[in-house]
Amino acid sequence: MRYLLLETYKGFGFITINRPDSLNAMNSDVVSELDSAVQQMIADDAVGVIVLTGSGDKAFVAGADIKAMQQMDSEKALVFGKAGQKMTLTIENSPKPVIAAVNGFALGGGCEISLACHIRVASENAVFGQPEVLLGIIPGWGGTQRLPKIVGTGIANELITTGSQISAQEAHRIGLANHVVPQEELMDKCKEIGKMILKNGPNAIAKSLNCIHESFHKSIEDGLKYEVNAFADLFETEETREGLTAFVEKRKANFR
Repeated sequence: MRYLLLETYKGFGFITINRPDSLNAMNSDVVSELDSAVQQMIADDAVGVIVLTGSGDKAFVAGADIKAMQQMDSEKALVFGKAGQKMTLTIENSPKPVIAAVNGFALGGGCEISLACHIRVASENAVFGQPEVLLGIIPGWGGTQRLPKIVGTGIANELITTGSQISAQEAHRIGLANHVVPQEELMDKCKEIGKMILKNGPNAIAKSLNCIHESFHKSIEDGLKYEVNAFADLFETEETREGLTAFVEKRKANFR
């Protein structure tokens, strides 16, 4: 891949967006490559947790490539927007947890990519924002949809309509970032969380993520029905039998 660095190691799949000269800005090629890379990690049985980050220490993803967007008409913008939405849906719908290691700027499309990830760990120098209105456009990769669900409608309204940028500490306060750590500890924190996840049943993890995601689109009653059926289905799997047996036998479960 031209713009991405991929690595797998001890259950982890690492994806690094590698355009440091442009602060890892996203153009159509990078969007396509990232979509493919996440799908590749999902299909790899050796990978249980995906960590997504940007190269360098200045930016996770500073946004979309503005010079490329300047040349777009509405038809090209629609294609670009749909491609970005498809990519973020691939991340969001991953049955394997995707952890965003947010190092530096996560603005515009970069913020939207982080929103699609299941867990966000930020370095102390991270900056989040949806500044699209400053350019006369709006978030087009899910910012208006995911941000309110994570931080609440009122805060999302303010962030999007003012185009404000917020610090890692403020992002943590409002629930946008799960953790804030010093820059040099960012990947170690992601690995710490990932190792905790890798100890657990992969089918149970996938089912849990799916139930959480589906609950946004259902009433509490329908969500509970969806959850209890997923709960019951797991009892037909070897994974669940191993987990319950290991507990009774007072040993660690061997899921992988």
